Amino acid sequence: MPSDTVGNVALVPFTGDSPPAVYPLHHGLAPPISRLSISWARGSSLRLSLFAGAAAKVVEVKLAGEDSEIPDAHWRRIAYGSVAPFALLQSRRSSLSALLKTPSPYRSDWWEHVLQYSKEIGSLLGGPKLPASPIIEDPNVIAKRGEEPTSLKAAWELIEIFYVDKQSQAWLPERLVDWLADYASLFTSTHETIHGKLVDFQKELVNIQVIEEDPRYWDLLSSALSVGWLDIVVKMLRLHGSYQLDQLSNRELENGLVEAVAVLISKMPRMRPESVGKLGECYKSKPDFIKAWEKWRSQITKLDCSRFWIQCDNQQTREGLRNLLQIMLGNTESLCMATCYWIELYISHFLYIRPFTMGIESMYNLAQKCIQLKPRSSTHRLSVLMIGILEENTEVVLAECSREFGPWLVAHAIELLTAGSEQAEILLHEERYNLGGISIVELHRLVYAQILSSHALTWQIAPIYLTSCMKQGMGLLENLLYRQSAQHNDVLLKNIEICRLYELDHISSNIMKIAGVHHWKHGHKGAGVFWLQQAQDASCLDKIAQQLFDSVGKSISDESFKVVLIIPQ
Repeated sequence: MPSDTVGNVALVPFTGDSPPAVYPLHHGLAPPISRLSISWARGSSLRLSLFAGAAAKVVEVKLAGEDSEIPDAHWRRIAYGSVAPFALLQSRRSSLSALLKTPSPYRSDWWEHVLQYSKEIGSLLGGPKLPASPIIEDPNVIAKRGEEPTSLKAAWELIEIFYVDKQSQAWLPERLVDWLADYASLFTSTHETIHGKLVDFQKELVNIQVIEEDPRYWDLLSSALSVGWLDIVVKMLRLHGSYQLDQLSNRELENGLVEAVAVLISKMPRMRPESVGKLGECYKSKPDFIKAWEKWRSQITKLDCSRFWIQCDNQQTREGLRNLLQIMLGNTESLCMATCYWIELYISHFLYIRPFTMGIESMYNLAQKCIQLKPRSSTHRLSVLMIGILEENTEVVLAECSREFGPWLVAHAIELLTAGSEQAEILLHEERYNLGGISIVELHRLVYAQILSSHALTWQIAPIYLTSCMKQGMGLLENLLYRQSAQHNDVLLKNIEICRLYELDHISSNIMKIAGVHHWKHGHKGAGVFWLQQAQDASCLDKIAQQLFDSVGKSISDESFKVVLIIPQ
């Protein structure tokens, strides 16, 4: 709740180390504000009623609980789309637990079910889709622009990489290379990035006459190579002036050195499965990769010691190419100069200094070292999440997801955090006294369900999450169903259908009784009798029958009296 003031009096006193969030109020009332009423509106919004003399205004303030990158309509599509994968995974968990006669499902290939669930959820979040390639490719287009990525998708994929996809543990560094290539643009809001420099350089590329004489050209080549963007590096090298037909005869030696470096880069061994459209020679087994890596490194060393460098007249080309060789040889100083912030430096270490790393071994210590070499002037929420993941602290990761990405991610990502880890399963599912006897998992599902319940367009899917909460879910589900309007027929029918699905016959009967009484009191006699009959409420039906009988009897008596009055004597 943000701190605000009316006059000089604080509505909500704030104490804490970090500053409170401040939300502007555009109410248009003349001061002073004499009275203020605050209540929850739909979703994660507050409704504020302000009174100033004879004037009043009601405004809604949307709290930063949801990602501003994603519009409300898309959020609802995500909410509805994630219901089926979530429900299917819970069903599989229950079936597997019953089959194994144990509460933990981690006796078989459970992670494969979670990975399938993760892929289905991830597909809802969108992704970096590149446009269709043109028939004639523009050589001046260095970085292709696709669908704008979101931090939510990036966070989901990062959690999947480290916690779920057991098959890719052997090539985890390469997964991080792909992840950064897809989501590097997100970091430009808080850091100078290689991606940002590439985009800026591409805008000016058409105005550059001799590209190899521009210092930014060689800086960008080094930067892109440091994070493993080989296709971009090779494409940029082929823009070198020595490739022009009128220059080839005069710059044959220079062009040979450029081409030799380009070939070495395109032949870089990579510990990963085959990937369409990515340069490098891929290896799946570690022995084959080590053998190829040592051979490749020896070729780089041989080229670095070649006498042809002395014969190359173009100093900028000579120094630029040799710096690329130093990056491929794992020169720490060159890598540090080529990268902009710690995640880029971190990935470059795995590519060129620690290429044989498998799994998450010593990853956190290396991250701390990179942070020291590249101090953070500001932090991006994805950086904070990555540090929590590398620290292997499940509670920290959960807290960061909740603080930075909101209840939806926490409620669904918990399944990823516990995939294949009995320790995490016990930690997140154990009942806690300070939470009222419920687990962390149940707490976050209840929070998300409450948000769904508060919106007229999403309350129908809240029962899926409430019924997965064994302690307090059913009680809150009953409250949710009783809160729905009895006067709208569509809502009433949906309510009854939910009761049927979850075998809540007594609630369904009560809801139909409430609807019957409501319609009867508002003059809809037929509808009232119908719903009371559906509820099988004999007591109310008897009272209505008695009222109708008395009313009809009184009407007949009155008519008889009138007839008697007009009989002639």
